[in-house]
Amino acid sequence: MTHLESQICSHLLQAHYGQIVANVGTHLVRNGCQPLRLIASDTDTPVDQVKKALCVLIHHNCAAYRLHKRGYVEYELLGANVQRILRYPRYIYSAKTLYGDTGELIVEELLQNGKMSMSAVVKKVADRLTETMEDNRSVEYSEASDTFVRLVETHFLQKCETVPELPPGDGSRPPPVPTLVSDEKEMYTVPNLGLIGQGKRRRQPSGDGGEPRSKRSKHDRWDQESPPDDGIYWQVNFDRFHQHFRDQAIIAAVSSKLDQTSSEIVRTMLRLSEVTTSSNSSHTQPLSSNEIFRAFPSGYNISKQVLDQYLTLLSDDPMEFVGKTGESGGGMFVINLHRALASLACATVESVVQERFGSRSARIFRLLLRKRHLEQKQVEDFAMIPAKEAKEMMYRMLSENFISLQEIPKTPDHAPSRTFYLYTVNFQATVRMILQRCYKTVVNLITRREHETRENKRLLEKSQRIEAIMASMQATGAEEVQLQEIEEMITAPEQQQLETLKHNVNMLDSSENQVDETIFVLESYIATTRIEKEAPPKR
Repeated sequence: MTHLESQICSHLLQAHYGQIVANVGTHLVRNGCQPLRLIASDTDTPVDQVKKALCVLIHHNCAAYRLHKRGYVEYELLGANVQRILRYPRYIYSAKTLYGDTGELIVEELLQNGKMSMSAVVKKVADRLTETMEDNRSVEYSEASDTFVRLVETHFLQKCETVPELPPGDGSRPPPVPTLVSDEKEMYTVPNLGLIGQGKRRRQPSGDGGEPRSKRSKHDRWDQESPPDDGIYWQVNFDRFHQHFRDQAIIAAVSSKLDQTSSEIVRTMLRLSEVTTSSNSSHTQPLSSNEIFRAFPSGYNISKQVLDQYLTLLSDDPMEFVGKTGESGGGMFVINLHRALASLACATVESVVQERFGSRSARIFRLLLRKRHLEQKQVEDFAMIPAKEAKEMMYRMLSENFISLQEIPKTPDHAPSRTFYLYTVNFQATVRMILQRCYKTVVNLITRREHETRENKRLLEKSQRIEAIMASMQATGAEEVQLQEIEEMITAPEQQQLETLKHNVNMLDSSENQVDETIFVLESYIATTRIEKEAPPKR
């Protein structure tokens, strides 16, 4: 893990879990695997607090433990999982888009708590939805439960790993470190809880404002009983969300390159194979044109012949997002996922070059990507740019490591007059360099947001106190004049300062989300190249 990534982890742990967890996590990310006593001594933190910090990290899948060969347990920070905290708003928004407010709250609760039982999530989500409803209406537990089941069926949620139970009568001692195992067949099997009841509102502090005693005992009966799914915990399946983000990026690219109907065909193919295709697969499951036609949305109202023409157009397109396998029965069609990610990464890098160096430099960069190796004179001729300007552009990109220069000598003495100088693009190195710059941007954005919040801490605390006073007075039925007097406790200059702070923080948050989208595309491309390298050679 690079220094910039460790800085991101430190900032995120500090913001979400507090100073002690941040100290422990930062120590682990800088020193690697460490035992408990060494972590406590190096961070100058009591052992009990280090244990609690490690429990928090493990509970949120941000740390792992293993047994050392000498017999002690050592702990390791999972930096990639910590960096997913940047993507939490995107996970929640995707769940809201797909499954409404109930899906949004379910994913939000699981992200905040790490792991929860289904009954606890359903109850909490139903209570939160009931709080926002008017006219004393409430949400049924069964409604939240149905949304939870749909999230599991589409693999956005999955069961946590469990500790295997020792068979009865087995006299062997349990292992010193529990080994977690997962059953793939049961990972997406939802127990039938039969939850009956409604979400309830928070109780009023006063005796008259609360619910009647009879109703309250009826609502609390489910709380007093032991949950029916005790010991079965669920978590967010981040790989499935990443697969959804990848699919949405592919659909958007096809829509911008071709048209809406083509993107809808690609969307249909991805939807048909979203559960059956693993996140590491290079291709989706092969689909016939008949399967695609049957699953195609009826609103488009296109014939089978037109669909076949679109599929032929997509398979012949230079982007190579859609591939054709075999010719029998009209052929089978697949989405080339690795090729699609490579194209998205290439478009991202070209966009960065154009923004940084201009459109002419981007033309040279695209030319080098296509031709691989070119001499100075060839670049000038192919790009149709004057020699002086082309030389300046290439030297500027060369100085910032966007392109590289390769020497091919004709003779062993490497004499300049007898040496070819070829310009080329090391694409993977360029992607990694841009990725590190994205990490640096994220660190700067987080640091700036912390500075803005720290500089206006007193004003923010005052605003929160006034909001709390107003909320309590509204609950007790205060008059408008009293509420207005409390509002005037914040002066006009302070109100303007608060608006400016809110605008600046919103801009920083939006920028952080946009940078994270670029990070996601580049990291996905690097992951596919790593998978291709690790794959055994074809015979």
